[in-house]
Amino acid sequence: MRAILNIIWLILGGFWLAIGYIAAGILACIFIITIPFGIASFRMAGYALWPFGRAVVAKPGAGLGSALGNVIWFIIAGVWLAIGHVTTALAQAATIVGIPLAIANLKMIPVTCFPFGKDIVDARSIPLGARPLHSI
Repeated sequence: MRAILNIIWLILGGFWLAIGYIAAGILACIFIITIPFGIASFRMAGYALWPFGRAVVAKPGAGLGSALGNVIWFIIAGVWLAIGHVTTALAQAATIVGIPLAIANLKMIPVTCFPFGKDIVDARSIPLGARPLHSI
């Protein structure tokens, strides 16, 4: 079922969302100091391409650097990518088939806005004791 949902997702918006993340990542990699933002963006592009069966968990040991990175990311790219998710979710919710995709799209917004201090893992391999922040 996950594979079918992922294929439908890819066709009905996942590809374009991933392109948005890739574009943000390329822009972030222009300067050496913003390369960590580019890496986070590329990681989220993979999640935007194939989200079903994956979960977001808190990364152990994330501290002040992650919090500062999240604030900067939110101002520069997070809010714009979140707007892309909301727009795509509204378009997907126009059909009955797209409603589960729209819900999944809205669940991705927290990691879109605040990617640092989080890991995207396979939902079946969540580490013991780790509680998923959300899964699709």
